[in-house]
Amino acid sequence: MRKMFFQPIILALCLMALLLTLAACGGSSPEPTATPVPPTATPEPVAAVVGDPAVGAKVYQTTCVACHGPDAKGVQGLGKTLHPSESEFVTTKTDEEMVEYIKVGRRIDDPLNTTGIDMPPKGGNPAMTEEDMFNVVAFIRTLQ
Repeated sequence: MRKMFFQPIILALCLMALLLTLAACGGSSPEPTATPVPPTATPEPVAAVVGDPAVGAKVYQTTCVACHGPDAKGVQGLGKTLHPSESEFVTTKTDEEMVEYIKVGRRIDDPLNTTGIDMPPKGGNPAMTEEDMFNVVAFIRTLQ
């Protein structure tokens, strides 16, 4: 008789445990969906690389001076002026474009070459780093 009494209790406990487990798993109610955020019209601006004009002046004096002169006014038959007030090229280019130009230079056979002389990549200084180039551009931007 005792055996019969415990079987229904064990069965009831198992059913209750099963029901509690199913209840804990949650029902089939849908998860709330987040409202999609539309992408911004313009991407966040990337911090511009800013060169150091004082360091750029030193790099200029060791790399660029031979063709562009000590005052950056250019050397006849070698290099053009780099003064923003006298150079449309300098005033219409971004810092990044100027650095890219310095990296590759301008060959003598380039139709835009008006000096008849190569502008060698990195001004002929293979050790010139991108940071050096940004520094030189920062220096050029200070010329008046």
